[in-house]
Amino acid sequence: MTKITIGARGSKLSLAYVAKVKDLLLQEHKSLNEKDITIQTIKTSGDINQNIKLSEIGGKNLFCKEIEEKLLKDEIDIAVHSLKDMDSIENNNLLIGAFIKRNDFRDVIVSKKIKNFEELNNQLKIGSSSRRRELQLKKISKKIMVKNIRGNIDTRIRKIDENELDGIILAAAGLKSLNFENKISFTFETNQVLPAVGQGVIAVQCKKDNDNIKNILKKFNHNETELCAKAERSLLKTIGGDCETAIGGLAIIKNNKITLRAQLFSDIGDESFEYETTGNLNEAISIGKKVGEEILLKAGDKFRKK
Repeated sequence: MTKITIGARGSKLSLAYVAKVKDLLLQEHKSLNEKDITIQTIKTSGDINQNIKLSEIGGKNLFCKEIEEKLLKDEIDIAVHSLKDMDSIENNNLLIGAFIKRNDFRDVIVSKKIKNFEELNNQLKIGSSSRRRELQLKKISKKIMVKNIRGNIDTRIRKIDENELDGIILAAAGLKSLNFENKISFTFETNQVLPAVGQGVIAVQCKKDNDNIKNILKKFNHNETELCAKAERSLLKTIGGDCETAIGGLAIIKNNKITLRAQLFSDIGDESFEYETTGNLNEAISIGKKVGEEILLKAGDKFRKK
């Protein structure tokens, strides 16, 4: 019988995602037992220097690179990632074998002080490690000061308890996966804060030539999530850029049509450009490319494609 080793980061959130994938493996493949599945935690570049801005560490794929290396060396059979951490340009020998049904893709505020969107007009200090979120908050109100914070979700929440911050902005999906839903003060609508590409999606990666694992993963791939993810990742690939690029992108399927909306900030962050289009489900990748090309045209020389 197949034995499967799952590789992932060692954070509580990452292990919650691994537990979800493990449950799906056991549900879909009755011949698999608990003892057939082992978990290997892997420290990534992004985990090592938690006090440094991601952009200062340099490079892309900071939360995936070391895990992918283990996959390529056959030290693990599958890798579990948060899709938004993955580089839009994939390794030729790897592929995403399953996209898990998308969780809540929205961003939220965690705070004891800020209770609703209107209160963001006050002088506030909010924690975030994302340039996209920082510029989106500053677009809402110039009075907001954004402080760079990194670390696991519980570490970030503790920063509020230590009175360093008025609040923090995080992904709803992570909080809900760790049963921290009660910490959410309010949730942004996507017309207020457009989420990161792939936000709320767990990606299960494997080697392209491993047909056995590919067939196993195919059983619990969520097709709608896959189409949305492919449209969003096609947008990201077209835009180029790096971990400092402030871009939001969200694809939604309704009435058998896919709509993709994107928001790109200029290099200096003082302007943003938006574009949205709708098309057929079989056009997901080309829709992503079109939105990327149109938004680059709008931005002109105010955004330099890296």
